[in-house]
Amino acid sequence: MSGRVYRLHSTLELPLEDVMEYFENDPDLPPEVEDVEVTRRNNTLILKAVAADDNLSKYTPTAQLKASVTENRVYEEEPPRAGAPKWGEEEEEIPSELVEFACFKGDRETVLQNTALQYPMFLVLTEIAKISEKGTLTAITEADGDLHATRIVEGEERPASIEVVENPSKGGSGGGGVNWRDNKFIS
Repeated sequence: MSGRVYRLHSTLELPLEDVMEYFENDPDLPPEVEDVEVTRRNNTLILKAVAADDNLSKYTPTAQLKASVTENRVYEEEPPRAGAPKWGEEEEEIPSELVEFACFKGDRETVLQNTALQYPMFLVLTEIAKISEKGTLTAITEADGDLHATRIVEGEERPASIEVVENPSKGGSGGGGVNWRDNKFIS
């Protein structure tokens, strides 16, 4: 399958443990990707494609997904919004724990790097987006000659479409970019 990623914007956040578990359970990867190498360097998580094609040079940098790793406090129940306790009263401690999150945030060059196997790694990112409970993934891609719009919000695929319009201020020269408006990509 051939493909290309033209636009991508991600605000995905999910527990690092969920990402690691996803890859430990041998997910169905696109045919071009034999495996995904998971590496953590300090506060950065890198998911690098391992090519299934032996013709791809071992020196060619393959596509990789990049996420920052942050630590957030997660409460078992919603903390009270009332003001400070009155004098002489003890403040009730709400059970919580620190959880590391993988944050795939930014545009294509920030989240999805390198061009070899870029579209198959985008497909891996969409699967990660489907298990994420927080954030949005929007993209314009081309696969086998057709343009596709992708929109995943808090783990749920949402309708998205691409509409190509001529920009009248450019005098019909076909100028203008691609924008997101009213659940549609406008070009």
